[in-house]
Amino acid sequence: MRECFYELACVVGFSGCGYPPLPELGGGVSDAPTSDAPSSDAAPPPQFLSCAALPATCGANGSDSCCSSPEVPSGSYDRSYDLAGDGDFGSTSFPATVSNFRLDKYEVTVGRFRAFVNAGQGTQASPPIPGEGGHRKIAGSGWDAGWNPSLAKDATALVAAVKCNAMYQTWTDTPATNEHRPMNCITWYEAMAFCAWDGGYLPTEVEWNYAAAGGDQQRAYPWSSPASSLTIDSTHASYNDGMTCIGDGTAGCALTDLVAVGSKPAGDGRWGQSDLAGNVFEWTLDWYAAYAAMCMDCANVAPASSRVYRGGGFFLTALFLRSGNRNDAMPTDRNVVIGVRCARTP
Repeated sequence: MRECFYELACVVGFSGCGYPPLPELGGGVSDAPTSDAPSSDAAPPPQFLSCAALPATCGANGSDSCCSSPEVPSGSYDRSYDLAGDGDFGSTSFPATVSNFRLDKYEVTVGRFRAFVNAGQGTQASPPIPGEGGHRKIAGSGWDAGWNPSLAKDATALVAAVKCNAMYQTWTDTPATNEHRPMNCITWYEAMAFCAWDGGYLPTEVEWNYAAAGGDQQRAYPWSSPASSLTIDSTHASYNDGMTCIGDGTAGCALTDLVAVGSKPAGDGRWGQSDLAGNVFEWTLDWYAAYAAMCMDCANVAPASSRVYRGGGFFLTALFLRSGNRNDAMPTDRNVVIGVRCARTP
């Protein structure tokens, strides 16, 4: 499957194929000790700075706040498992319990990221405060000053860096038609810095997977009803049907297959989040490692070689959109099929 993907990626012009390696499906993350103490004593930053000057123009009707953030209730489920029960998604060996949290309805848009850039944030010149963007129940999960050198030197360098592929990058130097498309070509560090600045945090892999699976419903796709259903088409998500990208309804793969966030409401998840499958993958907090047997409000914060991203992308086939699918890449990688969605305290 990986070889086929690389061949197709090269045909349509992905760098190199400089696309981050896609690991085999399955596996998981180990679990760091959790703590009820906050990861930082600093006062939390203001919420939704990215939408302070933006009109409510997101979603299927173009009338919702781009920073809508529905709450996800607490519960228990099995990680990377779904009721279709096939292949790598058929194991119930990794139970987890998740406290309630909020998960933004939409992937971070170009317009929201532009507010971040215009504020001079996410660079070595203005990095997050140490500890900022931490999870309230996971000690050591906030920003580490040792990550500062992994940010772009300044705003000019950041703008240059996010233009990683002339054909598929969503960033434009001035506001244009891409403002409601998901921001892509961002590293894990930039994703982390954005969510911290915006008053949130990167969701843990467990939180992200819980929301996509509909918690204890263990949905195969975020919209699956019944939960074991493998029904998927272009009304649910922007993805590749094995022959072509079908997000924009036309043949071939193009920038327009990175569709406006929330424009496929039939694909919304149990708690209202849009585009949890397709469009762009989304960075999560965790380093990539094998799952521990049990987990409560956990994340793998022990340094490793790569970070977890989830959700499938416009250029990927349906298997990659399954709620149980997990992938990893170097945190410095930037790619046209990886973006971000922020989580928040309830």
